[in-house]
This record gives sequence, C-alpha cells and structure tokens, in this order.
Amino acid sequence: MKSDNPIVYTCFCTDIIHDGHLNLINEAKKYGDVVVGVLCDSEMVKYNRFPLKTTEERIELVKEIPDIKDVIVQNKIMYDDVVSELKPDYIIHGDNWSEESMKVIRRNIISVLDKYGGKLIEVPYTFNEKIQKVDRQMREKLAMPELRRARLRKLLNMIPVVKTIEVHSGLTGLIAEKTVVADDEHIDQFDAMWISSLCDSTEKGKPDIELVDMTSRFRTINDIMEVTTKPIIFDGDTGGIAEHFVYTVRSLERMGVSAVIIEDKIGLKKNSLFGNEVKQTQDEIDHFCEKISAGKNAQLSEDFMIIARIESLILEQGMDDALKRAFAFRDAGADGIMIHSRRKEPDEILEFCDKFRAEDKETPIVVVPSSYNTITEEELKAHGVNIVIYANQLLRAAFPSMQNAAKSILKHHRAHEIDEKLLSIKKIITLIDEL
Repeated sequence: MKSDNPIVYTCFCTDIIHDGHLNLINEAKKYGDVVVGVLCDSEMVKYNRFPLKTTEERIELVKEIPDIKDVIVQNKIMYDDVVSELKPDYIIHGDNWSEESMKVIRRNIISVLDKYGGKLIEVPYTFNEKIQKVDRQMREKLAMPELRRARLRKLLNMIPVVKTIEVHSGLTGLIAEKTVVADDEHIDQFDAMWISSLCDSTEKGKPDIELVDMTSRFRTINDIMEVTTKPIIFDGDTGGIAEHFVYTVRSLERMGVSAVIIEDKIGLKKNSLFGNEVKQTQDEIDHFCEKISAGKNAQLSEDFMIIARIESLILEQGMDDALKRAFAFRDAGADGIMIHSRRKEPDEILEFCDKFRAEDKETPIVVVPSSYNTITEEELKAHGVNIVIYANQLLRAAFPSMQNAAKSILKHHRAHEIDEKLLSIKKIITLIDEL
C-alpha cells in the first residue's frame, strides 16, 4: 500500500452501500488515496445494529466501490489502534454527530489525529428519501422472525457476554432497543431482551404463579417485536407438561423468539427467590430430560434454543445435584444451562461455573445476578458465563416512579410539582418511530 499520496481513511458500519457512502468516497478521493475500514461484527453490535452480513461479506461489498486503495478491518469502535497502525493524513466522516455516542467518537478521532498533525474532514451528511427508505428497510429486515430467531446463537459466537435486559411492553422494548451509553473509551448497549413471567404477570396485576396464559404472554411478545429488532429470550416457567411444551416451542419459534428457558420444577409455580420459604418441588431428572427432548424434537429450525434452568442451589439441594442435573440436561439436548441463586454473594454461582467449565467448555451458561448484584459482567465472563440477564430492573424502576407521581398529584391537587421529574411529551413522541 506504499504511495506518495496522502492517506485518507474512513470507516463503514453498514450492510449496504448507498448514495451517502459514495458521496463520502468521492469527497475523500480529492485528498489522496482512500482506505476504508470495515467495523468488525463484535463492535458493530455495541455501536450500531446487528450486521446482516458478516465482516468478510461487508469487506467484499466495499471492495466493489471504484478507486479505493485498500480495505481493512477496524477492530475497535475507537480509532486509537487503526490510526496508530495506518497513520492517515486525513480521516473523513459525515457531520452526523448529534448523538452522544457519535460525539464521543468525534472527540476520539480529533485526539488521536492531534498527536501527529492529522486532520478530520467533516462532510455534510447525505440525507434524502432514498437513503431514509434504505435505512428503514434494514431495520425492518432485522425484525423479521427468521432473522431475529437466529441472532442469539450468532451473538454467542461474536461477543464474550450477551447483555440481556428485562422488557414487558412495547415501551420497555424501545428502552432496551435504543439505550446507548458512551464514554471516552467505550460505547455499549444491550444485546438481547428477556420476557419474564414475573414482570409480565406483575405488569398485568396478576400473581407470579403461571396464571397469565400463553395467549396473553404471546401478545406481550408481539407488542415488543413490532417495535424492536433485538433477539428475545422467553421465560417459559416450568414449560408445563411435555405435551403442551412442544406447542409452546413451535409457537415461539414461528414468532421469531430466539430461546426459551424452562426450570426444573413441577406443581404450582412459586418465585425462585422465596427458596424453601414456600413449598416448591423440583422435577425428577429423567422426567425433565424427557421434556427437553420433546421440545428439541418439536422444533423445526436449528436456530431456536431450549435452555434448562436448574433450581438446586435455590432449593439448597447442593452443588453436586446442580452439576448432575446440568450434565444430564445438556445430554438430553439443552442448548444452554441457567444456574440460579438467591444468595447475596456470587460464590456458589462461580463455583458451579468453574466446575461445569472444567468438563464442558462449550455449552452456554446463563446467570441472573439479581440478589448477587455486585458482580460485574467481566468477572462473570472470567468464570465462563455467556449470557447475563438483568431480569426485573426496568419494572422495579418504574413502579416507585409512577407511585411517587400519583402521590404528588394527590398531595398537591395538581401535576406541577412532579412535572420536572417526568419525561416530556415531546421526548416520548420522538422515542416512537413512525413508518
């Protein structure tokens, strides 16, 4: 790639080349030899949206653009590494810096270029009806059942930990879909959504005893799917009897859900965090294995996942029982193992993960750090955890806020005092996309 011409660098995070990208390249050619970076898959899901094409496919897409000197992979959202290696004279970028995550990237670009005198060229962002339509179609494709369903398995191969947040309505789905945080080193967002039976029941004012039927719960899924694109993990409680579970699997699979988690208990469902304070009966290993096998035999695609949730630690049956069940459920066809605990410290969860990983390096491990909530995703990853579910925080955050608003209105006989703590109507309107 040696040349006497200046190097002009830009990075693409796209599955399709449209007029905006071509305009940027045409402008870049005025300054020197153009090198285009393709952001890798694992960083794409943190920064933008899930890629419909692989990194290799996106590289080939960019190579088809005329007059590009070279195409490389950018392995980090921030530009430190690629600039250190390439030393471009210019970085060219559209002037679409309105979101905080984009402002962070802009500051990073300027900072790394300033170290040796490089320059940022900002080009007016191309915005027209054609590009708007392309962007909308890309989002709609991500929401299609056959594409969404496969995404959890793909994420497990792309990123070390799948960060999953509870949602129980279209609005909470939008929060999970659109919440992005950024600092001077990282940009991050949630990877998947968890539809909890506890939160779904509570949102409907019902007890968490499998009282809300599947027809109602499927309506919740549909409300969320209509406004989001991220993969969904469904809380299937006990799964019911095997003869009913197979129909649940088929329905979830058809809707585009990525996974169902079922727990190894029988009888009237009680929330796990009660432990032995209430009567809870753990299923026999062989019987639960039969339910897993029936579900796996019923599914029609390779994409859908059935994850077995083990209640041994919750019910104080011991580590050996938990591990025995984990390996039996895996052998029965479970695509992942969820281990649960109600202790305040993560010690027994980490012990389970270490012992399971000593014999099984591949089967995904799922954890729900609700009670042991001081542990970080990085620490869990070090013990082999693949999926972290924040199982009820959005619902728990909403209730006290709504209750405080109601109390304030009753107390003051008007809404003025609470208004400054409320989201503006304008922001609510802009949160929800129109076709």
